[in-house]
Amino acid sequence: MRLRDLREDGDYTQSHLARLLNIRQNTYSQYENGQRQLPIDVLIRLAEFFQTSTDYILELTDERKPYPKGRRKST
Repeated sequence: MRLRDLREDGDYTQSHLARLLNIRQNTYSQYENGQRQLPIDVLIRLAEFFQTSTDYILELTDERKPYPKGRRKST
């Protein structure tokens, strides 16, 4: 995952992001190192914080720009 690159590009520490997410620094480190899976809610919060898409964080795309937010169609 690209969490480390995003964090370092923004000059953030693991401790800073852990506080933002209300988790321990060790837990955040495990997310970065792939030792622990990111919960979906944490993944979304990180994508919003870094202004990117969840797909970019998960390395499903190389496009860093987030997707435009759309309206859901009612069924």
